Amino acid sequence: MSPQIDLNLGLILFLPWFLILGVLFWMFPRQPRHALRRLFDLGSLALATVAFMASLHWAHGYANPQHGHMWRQILATSVGYGVFLGVLLLAVLLRWRLWRRRGNA
Repeated sequence: MSPQIDLNLGLILFLPWFLILGVLFWMFPRQPRHALRRLFDLGSLALATVAFMASLHWAHGYANPQHGHMWRQILATSVGYGVFLGVLLLAVLLRWRLWRRRGNA
């Protein structure tokens, strides 16, 4: 397998699931839907993807190769998935807090 494909295999395999999560993040809640919210959502999705890629590359290099070649993929994908979900969770909580205040003010 090519080293580039080997290094980015986690993204290749998780891309359909990340697209589903991204669409759900983008669509819900439906209101408020203004330019600032769309910009926030787009930035959050971009940050989650960049954080996923950075953690994927870090974990791939950090994994101990004594445990086998697949261990690198397993660790990198697990860490990357957790980071992606963590960034989206923080974005959901922050979005809820920001627009809840604005709606009450």
